[in-house]
Amino acid sequence: MVSLIQLEVLVKVVECRGFSGAAKALFMSQPAVSQHIRNLESSYGVPLVHRTTQGARPTPAGDLVVEHAREVFALLDSLDRAVAAYRGLGGGQLVLAGTTTLGTYLLPRLVADFSVRAPKVTCQIRVGNEDAVEAWLVRGEAALGLCVDTPRDERLQAEEMFQENMVLVASSGSPLVGRELTAADLEGQRFLMREVGSATRRIQERSLRAWGLEAAEQWDLWGPDTLKEAVYEGLGVTLLSEHAARREIRSGILSTLSVTPAPPTRAVSLVRRADRVLTPPEEAFVQLVRSVAAWPA
Repeated sequence: MVSLIQLEVLVKVVECRGFSGAAKALFMSQPAVSQHIRNLESSYGVPLVHRTTQGARPTPAGDLVVEHAREVFALLDSLDRAVAAYRGLGGGQLVLAGTTTLGTYLLPRLVADFSVRAPKVTCQIRVGNEDAVEAWLVRGEAALGLCVDTPRDERLQAEEMFQENMVLVASSGSPLVGRELTAADLEGQRFLMREVGSATRRIQERSLRAWGLEAAEQWDLWGPDTLKEAVYEGLGVTLLSEHAARREIRSGILSTLSVTPAPPTRAVSLVRRADRVLTPPEEAFVQLVRSVAAWPA
């Protein structure tokens, strides 16, 4: 007998391209994931996953099962949302997604405000790069997302909410601190960059071009917290959201550099599938975000 958990495990193995990644995503042990796949293959009587040194890949039959499994989950999600309409804000679930900076530093603050208004609604926050957030929204795994830039998938629509500043930061002991800088003053600096695929990375690259510093030494690091720690240790300077570095700047651990031309601002947008009918909790969250004229303090 095929179960929903078996189908969920198969989909996650295919998405993560491996059993260990699926186990982490599902908070399972790897043997449990393997057992679910074996049971599912036994039920259908055909192999569903190729196990290779490059990871797990679906067989043609596996592709078919994954496609239908996603349709099943989409139908169940539609059922949940339809029933939620009868509960209003008295229950239900709100699944949100955000790119790394927005999901880490903004969404928890907004959800805290939302939970005061709707304490019986359970909330889930997913954080990933832009590609991951768009994929979750397209597949219906998240209802709403906070992103920068315009989504690439035509099935998604974005509503601009407010602007945020980008700041160039250095360790507090840097000789650059406290001076009015030009691009020429930044020559010879090592620039710490977000990983490829990050919206912040694109702004970092655009700023380096504007400063004529495309050839500057660049190190790739993963995530804003790693960037901040590396700057604190004196490994270089970095450009990131003012909100990601707010606490460190206030405490004096990091310092903002004043440079001309100034780093750009970027728009924060609320993104959703254009054809998604929102539940009362989802609609209430949209109204909350619309009421925010600037990043919450």
